[in-house]
Amino acid sequence: MPDIRILTESELRSLVQLDLDTVECVENAFHALATKAVVMPPIMRLDIIENNGEIDVKTAYIPGVDSLAIKISPGFFDNPNLGLPSVNGLMVLFSTRTGLVEALLLDNGYLTDVRTAAAGAVAAKYFARADSRRAAILGAGVQAGLQLEALTLVRDIDSATIWARDPGRAEASAARLGKRLGIDVTACTDVATATAEADIIVTTTPSTEPILLAEHLHAGQHVTAMGSDAEHKNEIDPQVFASGLHYFCDRLAQTRLLGELHHAIEKQLVAATAEFPELGQVIAQQQPGRRESADITLCDLTGTGIQDTAIATLAFQRCQQQQAGTSIAT
Repeated sequence: MPDIRILTESELRSLVQLDLDTVECVENAFHALATKAVVMPPIMRLDIIENNGEIDVKTAYIPGVDSLAIKISPGFFDNPNLGLPSVNGLMVLFSTRTGLVEALLLDNGYLTDVRTAAAGAVAAKYFARADSRRAAILGAGVQAGLQLEALTLVRDIDSATIWARDPGRAEASAARLGKRLGIDVTACTDVATATAEADIIVTTTPSTEPILLAEHLHAGQHVTAMGSDAEHKNEIDPQVFASGLHYFCDRLAQTRLLGELHHAIEKQLVAATAEFPELGQVIAQQQPGRRESADITLCDLTGTGIQDTAIATLAFQRCQQQQAGTSIAT
């Protein structure tokens, strides 16, 4: 039996960062989802209601790729009150030729954070106006900061606003991100102010009640919704679907069940059988993206197993390359 490589979070952080290479990796994964016979089963989720927690299992097989990942991802959203991170977890990498375990990626949710932020960058690349410069981030957690950082990779963002239910966290996040990214970042105490002049809005919360309303949107904006990855989560007012907004998603079969689209269907604002373009179809030029500068676009990203296989494979390949280089040098 071949050895199983065990990679710790610190090792994975050195192998994979939020950069243009990672954005390209995730973009290629979405392209494959639209153009290849990808096998991606529905998400398995276990809810731990009394502790405001959930455990998700995601995976996907991409034809032609030698490995696939099965990710186990807990999210316990009261953990910050205990001084603990909201998200952790690990990925198991299998050979698609033999089924043998190749690696355990003990990332504590790091790879999920990075691939989720990279998906936000891909969405902005294809749907946000090319001249977008101002961002609004709703949320002040780890993903909020990563989403803003990801936007700077694909658009010339020079200012941003941060809103969170806890004004203190918004202030702290704004100060930290402004210093790290070298742009003007300010905290806002209400969503209307935060989004008033934004070209791109990203929602990054586990909210169960809409925080972004139809009245907050104006012509030319792009919205990326990250938080609604379970049936009970809802960041976007379903009424936006009745406002002429252009809707896109990562996986339509998935967003019909647990994304922002799910809530619009539930309120009968959208037919359950309505067809909408997926991000991968736009990347593959099978469907158009933004058509007019004045369009309002929404990309509903619920998280897909193909992203996990893509980033886990990238980390493992880099590890192998690093080892090969070390062996040659030795």
